[in-house]
Amino acid sequence: MSGSIGNLVEWYDWYAYSAFALYFAPVFFPKGNFTAQLLNTAAIFAVGFLMRPFGAWLLGAYADRHGRRAALLLSVRLMAGGSVLIAATPGYARIGVLAPALLLLARLVQGISVGGEYGTSATYLSEMAGVRHRGFWSSFQYLTLMGGQLLALVVQLGLQQVLTPAQLDGWGWRVPFVIGALAAWGALYLRTHMGETAAFKQHKQSVATAAIDKGHAPVPGQMRVLMQHPRAVFTVVGLTLGGTLAFYTFTTYAQKFLVNTAGFTKEQATLISFGVMAVALLFQPLLGALSDKVGRRPVLLMFGIGATLGTVPLLRMLAQTHNPWVAAGLLIAALFVVSGYTSISAVVKAELFPTEIRALGVGLPFALTVAIFGGTAEYVALFAKDQGLEEWFYWYVTGCALLSLLVYWRMGETRAEQGHMAE
Repeated sequence: MSGSIGNLVEWYDWYAYSAFALYFAPVFFPKGNFTAQLLNTAAIFAVGFLMRPFGAWLLGAYADRHGRRAALLLSVRLMAGGSVLIAATPGYARIGVLAPALLLLARLVQGISVGGEYGTSATYLSEMAGVRHRGFWSSFQYLTLMGGQLLALVVQLGLQQVLTPAQLDGWGWRVPFVIGALAAWGALYLRTHMGETAAFKQHKQSVATAAIDKGHAPVPGQMRVLMQHPRAVFTVVGLTLGGTLAFYTFTTYAQKFLVNTAGFTKEQATLISFGVMAVALLFQPLLGALSDKVGRRPVLLMFGIGATLGTVPLLRMLAQTHNPWVAAGLLIAALFVVSGYTSISAVVKAELFPTEIRALGVGLPFALTVAIFGGTAEYVALFAKDQGLEEWFYWYVTGCALLSLLVYWRMGETRAEQGHMAE
């Protein structure tokens, strides 16, 4: 609970910004073109996305130096601070350019937080879980990530029911950020009572013993240590490439695809996306537990083969259907395949690195790959559609999935899982 609840809260805060941008965009920027206001909020959202690799480096190195618990506490404090700042900042009409400046600062802080959360929580969950059930417990990382998206959507739907449009535009948009800040402080309370992992304690003890034996030898920089594991670093990039692109295609972009390409109403697309995500949550622990039985590689291969062969025909069918149930079924099928990656990506990456560099090794290459491929998925898809070449995006996702499939095919089983299976 302590390791994963903060992940849920942080991703709720992250997606609340996107969900409520329609309401607060006019508050933080000068009156005028509404599209320009939305573009400004989108630009700040993108800057926050670009801060994720920095957060992964900063908090990953901190976790490997000072412990998983210390880094997870810092991560959730940063997210809480960002939410409080957004909720409390006056509008442009009252403080001028300071309003968008403070909004930018809040998103920079939240970008650092969410960037550092992934690698550290993945490391914590994998180290706290026993070898026999590590895949199952590590699956809760993406379960809570997707739960954060769902929670933001639930809050939005609830506020739309109880508040008038004028109230939402005036002050109601601040409510989700207040909720996020309060939830973050609740997660902080849980994390103050969490224990450190045995793996990190053993590592610190061995470092202390070595220091006594050798005198006060200088400790090598974290990045220097990370560069001693180039194969593992590039494996994380290859693991993530197809998975993150497919995940963002069939979650965040799918809602716009349903409206913009398939012709569903916004209300229909919202309900379809909500139902699909709720079902997809259940796939995470199921496939995580399956990986504990059959190994990580077969589950990853299921995703790689399914995404490579199925993306183009599935998106073609989704573009042509006008039946909400068919659309939901297609997206559930897509996310079942994607869950072959999401359910175990954290544990696979964690099992690639030794304890002393695990949080940074998991977090930094992952964050860089997500920023480049996952963060641009929607833009690339919309650009291709605008150019009349929408199917090019289908093949782009397929090509990236194929690259990941080649990595899965060549990587073999992770060392930790090999040891478990040998038992």
